This record gives sequence, C-alpha cells and structure tokens, in this order.
Amino acid sequence: MKTEGKSKGTWIHRFAIRLFTLVLAVLIFWVLGFFVDDIRSVRGPSYDTIEKKYQDKDLVANRMALEKQIADLTRQIENQTEQQRVVGDSSRNLQQTINQLIELRKLGMQKSIAFSETEQANFTSSLNLFLDNQQKYQELSRTISDMIDRKQGLVREKEQAEQEIKKQGQPARDEFDTLSRKHRLKLAFLQLAILLPILAVAAVVIIKKRSSIYFPLFLAFGAATLIKVGLVVHEYFPSKYFKYILIGGLLIVVARLLIYFIRTIAFPKTQWLVKQYREAYERFLCPVCEYPIRIGPRRFLFWTRRTVNKIVVPGDGGVPEENYTCPSCGCNLFEECPSCHQVRHAMLPNCSHCGAEKEINA
Repeated sequence: MKTEGKSKGTWIHRFAIRLFTLVLAVLIFWVLGFFVDDIRSVRGPSYDTIEKKYQDKDLVANRMALEKQIADLTRQIENQTEQQRVVGDSSRNLQQTINQLIELRKLGMQKSIAFSETEQANFTSSLNLFLDNQQKYQELSRTISDMIDRKQGLVREKEQAEQEIKKQGQPARDEFDTLSRKHRLKLAFLQLAILLPILAVAAVVIIKKRSSIYFPLFLAFGAATLIKVGLVVHEYFPSKYFKYILIGGLLIVVARLLIYFIRTIAFPKTQWLVKQYREAYERFLCPVCEYPIRIGPRRFLFWTRRTVNKIVVPGDGGVPEENYTCPSCGCNLFEECPSCHQVRHAMLPNCSHCGAEKEINA
C-alpha cells in the first residue's frame, strides 16, 4: 500500500480556506434564517377576536359611554375652571381699584375735600361689579363642585364595569395563552421539520466525506445548520426542557467522539499508524512501547519524549548502521532492505536509501 503525501499549500492558501469556510458558514446561517423568519411570520391567534367571544357587549358599550361622559365632564370642568380663573382675576383687579378709591376718599376727608358725583358713581359702579363677580365666582365654584361629584360617580361606575369586564376576560386570556402555546409549538415543529433533515444530511455528508478535499464546505454547512437548530430549540422550548435537550445532545456528541478515538486506537488506520511511527522515530523512541532506541552514538544515553532535544549526542565515530530490535517489547525497528540491502526503518513505508516501499499492516 503506497502512502501518498498531501500538499498543505502555502500559509496564505490555508488562511484563505479557513476564512472562506467561516464566511460560507455565516452565509448558510443567513439563508437558513430566511426560512425560519418566513415560518415565524405566520400569524397566530388574535386576542381581540377571542375576547369578543366572552365579553358582554352591553357592558362594553356602557363602559365606552361612561368614558365619553367622563371625558365631556372633564372638558366642562376645565372650561368652568378657566372662567372662574378669569372672574377671580377680574375681582382682584376691582378690589384693588376699590381700595384705591377708598384711600383717596379718606385722604379727601382729611383735607375736607368732598367726592364729586362722577367719582361717587365710579366707586358705586366698581363696588356693584365686584359684588356681581363674587356672586358669579361662587356660582362657578358650586357648578364645578357638582361636576366633580358627577365625574367621581361616573369613574366609580366605570371601575365597576372594568372589573366585570376583567372577570369576563379571564377565560379569554386562558384560551389565548393555550392557543399561543400551540401556535409556538407549531412554529417550532415547522422550523425543525426543515432544519433537522438538513442537519441529518449535513452530518452524514461530514462523516462520509471527511477525507474529501471539499470537507471545509461540508463542515461550514453542518456547523451553520447546527447553530441554527440550537437557537430555534432555545427560542421555542422552555429552559427547563432546553437544558435536558442540550445535555442530551452533548452526551451523544461526546460519546460518539469517545467511541471514535477508542476505535482509532484499537483499530488504527494506516495513515495514523504511519504518523505515529514517524513521530516516534523522530524522537528515537520505540513506536510501540516508547523505549529509547539506543543505536549508534546514542547507545549509552538516556532520554524521554520531553528531553530528547536537550541532550548532547556525541559524534557517530563511523559506527555502521545495523539491524535493531526493541529490547523492551521485541518489535523489529531496523532491518535490511530487500532491494538495496541497506539498513532501513522497519515500521515506515519507504526505505531512506532506495525508496523501496513495503506494506504497513494496521
């Protein structure tokens, strides 16, 4: 079995692949959002329509009539209050005028100056007008007080009517809540009916095409769909249910990954074995048991996976290459190449001298 090397490309190509994978995932998430929004726009139950089934029409009409009467009385009270304010301002001005005339009369009496008939007529006219304004002010006060009493009575009647309407509206609210929950579940079912099959297709494609060169496309498609499904579930299902759905999904994913890695170790693929063997040879450790490979100038040294790059290796002194078997587990690590008869790595697919290939058994 020949192991083919795959080109990783330059860093700019790898960066571009990751960037456009993310952009593609965002665009797919956006497109899926259009479907979800179209389904979400389906109209649900109307509370006004349901409320009319349970409310007494006469009671509602009576409340509306009371509201109209209260509004009319409020405007009348405001008008009467404004008239009372004008009359009050006029009375205060007249009072100031009368006070001034009285002062002038006192001053004239002190100086033995008598009032003229014109001044006496002005004083009498101002006094009569002041008394008329005071009477009118009192009448406006009584009118406003009567209106306020009537308004308060109408407000009490309106509150009683609203309480009765509120009692009648409780069954309407209960029915509306029930229909709203059913509508939300319907929307969730419709959205998941579209998203879950897409997610299932994406999962199958990702599993089957994980070795394909177009795997980033499938990964972006699956990731965007998974995120959208999670958001829909979180939106329409209560948190006490969502946490179980989330934990259940995570348990499935983690268990699936754990099974995958266990099977990878128990039944490794050739490419993973070659990678494992190559990394072990690079650190001069047995690929099976990680016992140090003590050949050549490393014959009398000691190292581990962490210290292999820290030790100083003496010159080889012209020590020839030779076959080598791990003394710990008995695996053959270096052997003679059948093609060039040089010593080659026994657990790697190609000879480092002539390139001859051998099959690596998984």
